[in-house]
Amino acid sequence: MMKKKFSVLLLFLCTTITAQYTEVINSNKPGFSESPYSVGTGVYQFESSIFHINASAIPTFSNPRATGLELHYRMGLLDEFLELNVTTALQQNEFAFLNVFESSRSEFGFGQFTIGAKYLVYKPKYEDKSKEIRSWKKRHSFDWSRWIPHVAVYGGINFGSFLSDYHARGGITPKIGVLLQNEFSHKLNVITNIHYNYIGGYLPEFSYVVTGTYNFTDKWSGFAEHQALFNKQESQSNLGLGVAYLFNNNLQINSSLRGTFQDNSTGIYTSIGVSYRINKHVDKYVELDEFGNKIEGEDIQTYNKGFFGRIIDKIKNLFKKKDKNGPQLETEKTEEELEKEKEGRVRVRQKSVLDDITKKDKKAKKKTTKEKEKAAKKKKKAEEKAKRKLEKEKLKEEKRKKKEQEKLEKEIKKLEEELKKEEEQEKKEKEEKEKEKNEKEKEEKDNE
Repeated sequence: MMKKKFSVLLLFLCTTITAQYTEVINSNKPGFSESPYSVGTGVYQFESSIFHINASAIPTFSNPRATGLELHYRMGLLDEFLELNVTTALQQNEFAFLNVFESSRSEFGFGQFTIGAKYLVYKPKYEDKSKEIRSWKKRHSFDWSRWIPHVAVYGGINFGSFLSDYHARGGITPKIGVLLQNEFSHKLNVITNIHYNYIGGYLPEFSYVVTGTYNFTDKWSGFAEHQALFNKQESQSNLGLGVAYLFNNNLQINSSLRGTFQDNSTGIYTSIGVSYRINKHVDKYVELDEFGNKIEGEDIQTYNKGFFGRIIDKIKNLFKKKDKNGPQLETEKTEEELEKEKEGRVRVRQKSVLDDITKKDKKAKKKTTKEKEKAAKKKKKAEEKAKRKLEKEKLKEEKRKKKEQEKLEKEIKKLEEELKKEEEQEKKEKEEKEKEKNEKEKEEKDNE
């Protein structure tokens, strides 16, 4: 069983070893595509959505507006790979007549009523990258086998007698299809459906739909979808986007918005819906070996053989060759294993040497990563310290230069003042000499 719960939109499924049942609800809504997986035995699922279509009228007769409730019922039947489903829509249609004048009429009733079943015929096995212990690159490389899809076949019957004249298309007609799903990762998958509908009725129809789904978180998912339908008279297509929110394991809320295209007419399709399941699923008993693989054939152990059956089994085991290779490591049992052991649903297995080597490899890689991070931090710290030291020395040098400049400016200023004083002194002495000279000349003149 799954250990991690994640959101499911448009039947984005994670499976167990033998079953298609999942711990969280798998809903087709709000998309039009259908996954090849069934809901699992003992599960009764109801998917509903309220929708509104608004399109422009085209000559001479069209269905420009419709509002209604779409219902989809699903249940696992007899086998994990088989599902029975019923699809119907109760809606109010407004039909437009556009010729010389425009007129319209309304009609209320069933827009669809189909009973069908699907069966998973092929399920590819993907490589378990977690067991690769020699190459990190191989462990994290893309598995190209994921381009091989899961395949299911679909068969159904349309009951036109329940429908209005516009939707009837010739009474009871069969519908067949092929359902494909590629799981590229635990978050991304692509679903492709190809159908041939209304076979032998009025205007048999060929259609395909391609949906890409991505899980953003454990609760939120989003999708993008393209659908196209073809018959002898017309072709239709739509492009849509939507989101889904996983409220709890059995309840999903979703919404979508689409653009519709038909000949020269365009329109908008909006919907909001709820999917709910009644979960009565009971896991089948699965026998596992020490490596977690399913035991098949003579290795299967049965616990209800009776007294003589158990004695015969013990006698057979005496003559079997014991595998001396592959020693096992005793480990403590988890709470989940103890619980399952009590219920008698699965045999508790021991961990192998491979598990121990994988664990040691993970531990060594974790240690290497920590050492690298520590070395990187140390290098970064040393670089920051050298940078700070360089900045400090630069600042110190700038201060020294500034100080020397200030000292030089003071000395220049002092020299300028001394020169100025000397000039003033020389000027004063010159003036005194001239004064003395003038007085001497005056005295000589007076004496004459």
